[in-house]
Amino acid sequence: MIEFTRGTYDEVVHHADEGGDREVCGVLAGTHGAEHSVVTDVYGTENAAETPRSRYRIDPETQFEVMEAIEADGLDLVGFYHSHPTGPTVPSETDAERATWPDHSYVICALDGYPFVGSWRWRDADDAFEQETVAVADQH
Repeated sequence: MIEFTRGTYDEVVHHADEGGDREVCGVLAGTHGAEHSVVTDVYGTENAAETPRSRYRIDPETQFEVMEAIEADGLDLVGFYHSHPTGPTVPSETDAERATWPDHSYVICALDGYPFVGSWRWRDADDAFEQETVAVADQH
């Protein structure tokens, strides 16, 4: 399960909405567990993909800087997020090919109608995503 505070959930949805027809992306931080994580901070990043309407990519230097900031803040890396402006919330083949953080969450915000946030844990042993429950808490 991945649990968001109300503010972090809204931040992901607003960032996705601001992207319009282009995918947005970022990093999620908080408390990480192999089965249950809590997102307390969102680090939006620029989409560095050559085709941002259908792909996302976090620049490696930017990702390194964000990871350092997360560590400096005493937080854990929970996972990553990106949007699918025309849906669905299911990871694409490209998403699976690029997943590299075992037991971390890969969150997708779909905007094909009412915004919907889905999440998957990358299970390296199975070389596949496993859907997880998304919860929103009022406070943490």
